[in-house]
Amino acid sequence: MKVRFLRKNAYQILFILLPHAVSLDAHAHGSMEYPVSRVYNCFLEDPENPKSDACKALVKTPFTTQPLYDWNGVNQGNVDGKHREVIPDGTLCGANNAMFSGLDLPRSDWVMTDISPNIENKMQFIYYATTPHATKYFEFYITKDSYDPKLPLKWSDLEEKPFCTVKDYEEINKKIKMSCPYPKGKTGRHVIYNIWQRSDSPEAFYACIDVNKVK
Repeated sequence: MKVRFLRKNAYQILFILLPHAVSLDAHAHGSMEYPVSRVYNCFLEDPENPKSDACKALVKTPFTTQPLYDWNGVNQGNVDGKHREVIPDGTLCGANNAMFSGLDLPRSDWVMTDISPNIENKMQFIYYATTPHATKYFEFYITKDSYDPKLPLKWSDLEEKPFCTVKDYEEINKKIKMSCPYPKGKTGRHVIYNIWQRSDSPEAFYACIDVNKVK
């Protein structure tokens, strides 16, 4: 994977200002491929020349293109299920990780994936696990109908309980496939919030997934 190194001085300044917020785990791990996560979509657009306005805004943040080359590392290392304690309101999409703070920009133009659950109201999620790990669970939350994408995402913007929790799954060639019932009554634009909690470590990974249910 291509890595674009930041200028030394700028990196040192940010590291001094935010010593506990930056995760520098050398082992990148994954993100949602379908529906595509916010960070992976921007990577696929091309970190050096993103197409969408939201991704262009992301690379104008202090870490510029680096978050996109590190798209599979939106994580916190010492969570062990305490997601709400570790990740404050307004930092959910970037996992309270300074490098990925651009993912938390409150915008209504993040690229969405049009989705159409099947006749049983189920849909498939595909997680691209570049480094598969033993898993405690995958959880999927969805925003309330009252959520305003022009405001920072808060825990209270999500429905209280996950609409899907997956502990057993099929993994082939680093692709984890999961089938989930889509929440009843949810139509149009929403943000799905995904949590991948490892069982062999307190580390967890996070993804904001912008979707639009078309039927």
